[in-house]
Amino acid sequence: MLTFVGLGLWDERDVSFKGYEAVKKADKVYVEFYTSILMGTSIKKLSSFFGKEIKLLERKDLEEESWKIVEEALKLNVVILTPGDPMVATTHSALKLEAEKKGVKTSIIHGASIVSAVCGLTGLHNYRFGKSATVSHPYKGKVSITPIEIIERNWSIDAHTLLYLDLHPKPMSINEALEILLKIKDIKDSFAVGIARAGSSNPIVKCNRIGKLLHENFGKPLHILVVLAKTLHFMEFECLRKFANAPDELEKLVN
Repeated sequence: MLTFVGLGLWDERDVSFKGYEAVKKADKVYVEFYTSILMGTSIKKLSSFFGKEIKLLERKDLEEESWKIVEEALKLNVVILTPGDPMVATTHSALKLEAEKKGVKTSIIHGASIVSAVCGLTGLHNYRFGKSATVSHPYKGKVSITPIEIIERNWSIDAHTLLYLDLHPKPMSINEALEILLKIKDIKDSFAVGIARAGSSNPIVKCNRIGKLLHENFGKPLHILVVLAKTLHFMEFECLRKFANAPDELEKLVN
């Protein structure tokens, strides 16, 4: 048996009771912090909370050597703890598929996801979002233009763009992400929303033109970014004014 348990957004206390029960019954428990990270906890805290030894999985354990976990799950009750909601990450979907093909029964215990948390923190409507993308750290001096391509594609259908920020080798800040985007295309007059530490007791949500948001202090990670659509529903505008201290000029986007 292979069970994927979502840990939620911030610390060990975000797990569901159903997830907690699954961990307590497991023969082996793993956690992965490759696809995302829980900034409010650690493996030591998780082990203490669940009363179980928990092993950290590396990227290779989830990808090239995933067969080892599948083989183990043929004989034992294995749980993999994941930040957020398990199947948001394609890596986990691939592992679930591989396990099912080998005859391993699998189950998912969902957790809070940043995808829905962004809507709650900003007031943006979830059906207004288009395709998402990741802003990556430059590799060998080269910057990926994919995020800008996705933003422009979403603008063409009047949709918001959720931008995940690279975690490796270190979590990227909103400021760093905006600097990267501006190197690709001058979008400083467009509006965006920066969110920091979703799920914690002190999340930060700020909305402004990208050129101004670039100089805001969002504090410690994790950060995530939304580039707004060309228009806003009037409720989205009202929420951003109240929840994200958006400027009055944002009202011109209301359709």
